[in-house]
Amino acid sequence: QVQLVESGGGLVQAGGSLRLSCAASGITVRLNKMDWYHQPPGKQRELVAAISSGGSTNYADSVQGRFTISRDNPKNTVYLQMNNLKPEDTAVYYCHTKRYTTGGIEDVWGQGTQVTVSS
Repeated sequence: QVQLVESGGGLVQAGGSLRLSCAASGITVRLNKMDWYHQPPGKQRELVAAISSGGSTNYADSVQGRFTISRDNPKNTVYLQMNNLKPEDTAVYYCHTKRYTTGGIEDVWGQGTQVTVSS
């Protein structure tokens, strides 16, 4: 069974930093594309950052230069370092990957972690 467990969210003032963690089980993060999404209040979930199995990264324009996605292969964990946080970064942050089975492709989501940035 594939499971993603996020942690590290919280309340921070604008300009502050947080590091989110996504501990994976049932998959090997270095072999899978791993993503972070966020869902601001009243809005749709959207992609924030991604890291490929080869280590390539990409970011939403809104977080480019402020957020960094990385992974720790021995710990099988993906991180999202968030610096210079802004009130508009307030959202629930979700870790995501896809699981490929004989039956098809399945989206796997963590439970989410709340990030609140005060002005």
